[in-house]
Amino acid sequence: MQLLMPEGWKPPIGYANGIAVDAGRIVFVAGQVGWNAEQVFESADLVPQFDQALANVLAVLAAAGGRPEHICRMTAYCCDKPAYLAARRELGAVWQRRMGRHYPAMSMIFVADLLDHPGRIELEATAVLPAAPR
Repeated sequence: MQLLMPEGWKPPIGYANGIAVDAGRIVFVAGQVGWNAEQVFESADLVPQFDQALANVLAVLAAAGGRPEHICRMTAYCCDKPAYLAARRELGAVWQRRMGRHYPAMSMIFVADLLDHPGRIELEATAVLPAAPR
């Protein structure tokens, strides 16, 4: 995996501008919200939902044999921009605990609502696992 950083650009904070990956096994993780395995939201708050949604992304990835560092791209959909901005430090702590210092190419999109109520954030990811030896 190669992080792409155009010459002369200021380094991004909390994401990569782009990532190049040699051939491997591609895993697409559908949007995951902050509910548990029983599809129950244990909190209506953004930070616990983000924590659970990220855990869910990693659980799906693990089912394919992947790890956090295999994630190349992640998109977040959030219903509450002011809450997101106010919680950036707490969200960063959750990220560090689950993802370490791995920052994929990311997009944050603020939306009016999510399908699953009372979901406040949804995460989807694309990962590339190393090619299996032949």
